[in-house]
Amino acid sequence: MIKLDIINEVVSKTGITKSKAEAAVETVFESMKKALATGDRIELRGFGVFNVRPRKTGIGRNPRTGAEVNIPPGKAVRFKPGKELQSID
Repeated sequence: MIKLDIINEVVSKTGITKSKAEAAVETVFESMKKALATGDRIELRGFGVFNVRPRKTGIGRNPRTGAEVNIPPGKAVRFKPGKELQSID
């Protein structure tokens, strides 16, 4: 499923215009990006939780040369599915 599929689903369920549905979906995604950028936790009941966790520094290898490469510390977005999403068969 891509963003266009979500937009089309909103149009079919609500009957609003495609441009308004696209603006609504974009607004939701942008607000989620801003919240994660500030380190906030996003909890969507029945779906799951998005949060930002620190990523450790490490040492990796270049597969072509075999040379060691330092991996700098950073942040990664993590998703933990809710109970209802985990119980999908």
